[in-house]
Amino acid sequence: MTISRSTLTRDAILDAAEHLFAEQGHDKTSMRQITKAADVNLSAVNYHFGSKDALIEAVFQRRLDALNDERLRILDTLEAQANGQPLKPSAIVEAYFGPLVRHACSAGAERRAFMPLQSSNLSDPNGAINALFEAERSVVAHRFTRALLTSLPGVPEAEIVWRFHFMLGATAYAIMGADSSSRVMNLQGDTSLNADVLLDRLMAFLLGGLRAPLPAQPSPQSVLQVGLDRPQTGHATGMMAGRDSSSPI
Repeated sequence: MTISRSTLTRDAILDAAEHLFAEQGHDKTSMRQITKAADVNLSAVNYHFGSKDALIEAVFQRRLDALNDERLRILDTLEAQANGQPLKPSAIVEAYFGPLVRHACSAGAERRAFMPLQSSNLSDPNGAINALFEAERSVVAHRFTRALLTSLPGVPEAEIVWRFHFMLGATAYAIMGADSSSRVMNLQGDTSLNADVLLDRLMAFLLGGLRAPLPAQPSPQSVLQVGLDRPQTGHATGMMAGRDSSSPI
């Protein structure tokens, strides 16, 4: 099938923008640099994207689509192989977070461009990138939380959602903050972002959180008592109740 000249031009702009974003960040990349790298004029960028912000969103969308497609392919394969049986929670967690870790640790500039945009998503929670990320993630995350609910029938849905939320935050920071954390804490040894090493460490941490005891569900009377006792015993009571609870995870 013949690819149109318009599509080739659009892809060239996206490729050039991704490469520059990976090298110097999207905030330090000018439209002039992008047009020069793509060998197009500014009118072509405006025609296909309208603005720099829209171009940044398009770069992010292209990588996010590829990432989510990989996640869903893995989940579909696991579910087909399970023949209707619940999946292991560890397999579900790795199917979701594994592609992101491998994506972030890839040496390719077009893949590394994704991470500065991910960082912008976290630092600007009300921005357009965040809105795009939330819209895409909600659809895919719903599939994975459903799978976890099936795998962990004794765990309330609200608890699954919260723990998934915590896992997202831990993974994002692990990927983007590993180098800076190593410098600040003066960690010794190899702190480079090797996908296999990072994923092994991350999975151990995430599964530990997923398997943590469920928080106690206080009765109305105990809530009132905690309020009356605060600050002397309220916090300690809640902590002990959480540790004493058994976890079906």
